[in-house]
Amino acid sequence: MIEETATRRAVQRMRMPSVDLIRQIALRLLPEGLEGYIEGGAGDEITLRANEAAWRGLELVPYVLTGVRDRDSSVDVLGRRLPHPLIVAPTGFQRLIHPDGELACARGARAAGALFCLSTFATTSAKELQAELPDLDWWFQLYWFTDRDMNWAVVDNAIAAGAKAIVLTVDLATLGSRERDHFSGFSLRGSMVVPNVAETGHHPTAKLAPVWATLDPGVCWQDLDELVQRSAVPVIVKGLSRGDDARRAADSGAAAVVVSNHGGRQLDTAVATATALPELVDAVGGQIEVLVDGGIRRGTDIVKALALGAKSVLIGRPPLWGLAAGGADGVQHVVELLASEFDNALAQLGVTSARELNRSLLH
Repeated sequence: MIEETATRRAVQRMRMPSVDLIRQIALRLLPEGLEGYIEGGAGDEITLRANEAAWRGLELVPYVLTGVRDRDSSVDVLGRRLPHPLIVAPTGFQRLIHPDGELACARGARAAGALFCLSTFATTSAKELQAELPDLDWWFQLYWFTDRDMNWAVVDNAIAAGAKAIVLTVDLATLGSRERDHFSGFSLRGSMVVPNVAETGHHPTAKLAPVWATLDPGVCWQDLDELVQRSAVPVIVKGLSRGDDARRAADSGAAAVVVSNHGGRQLDTAVATATALPELVDAVGGQIEVLVDGGIRRGTDIVKALALGAKSVLIGRPPLWGLAAGGADGVQHVVELLASEFDNALAQLGVTSARELNRSLLH
């Protein structure tokens, strides 16, 4: 975990003009093993690099003389109007990065007008998040366990604490081959407790290693069907890269899907999310909403995602860089920086509204 004094020093120089510069500060502050855990991907990290490269490889074709003095960056996601398309993706173990962990990340997201996703493996529980930030707009990310009763207890606990949606992650049947962690010796095993499991009382210890061991590689479409039927809030399916899977999710009653390859951390050489996105958008035909993550680093990436048909984007690593470099202020700055770049890109494209973005703006 980064020392508070280092975090405070980083805050003093936080007003950086790009996400990459914030990343550079964060990586100087993070211990080597933790830095590798956050930055790394599976195998040769081909998909990790491809996610960013695919967005950058798309070219924009702007309009001119369209009158862009007044612009609207807002989007509608699951019936909610958001001030911009940015959602803070679920990432676990954030108290390893900053003493306030997910609470700091959520505060930064809220201050910047972004939805926040709380991971099953967060170091902050759903009830703690509700107690500290009762007005937060947030979703809960769910990993599926072999203990069905524990699954329902975790879901019910999150919804009772105020989660507005359940995000089922489906691209972690087994843990990807993350070679950086092997060489650094970094491990999350040990006596760490999983708060979102602990507060349900459905596991004898709620310690990370035995809880992790009950992740269910047998999770299947029937489980999604049952989750949709039992959940009192919309269900989003995260981790899809095929159009036929997106259609199946829609048929199961999911409210949305997230095109994702787990940030390149699972199956190396899997298709980049920018490349996969159009197929899934076309496959569902507007029946459900499509979101996307993976490699979003600039406002122009967000423009491209929405032009391809995504309703919004999730960002995972950038908020962690902000958290490492400046706590809640760092997270807020990262989100606001990307939102500002998005607004600027709208103007440069000759577009006045996020809802006007379409594929005619791409080459």
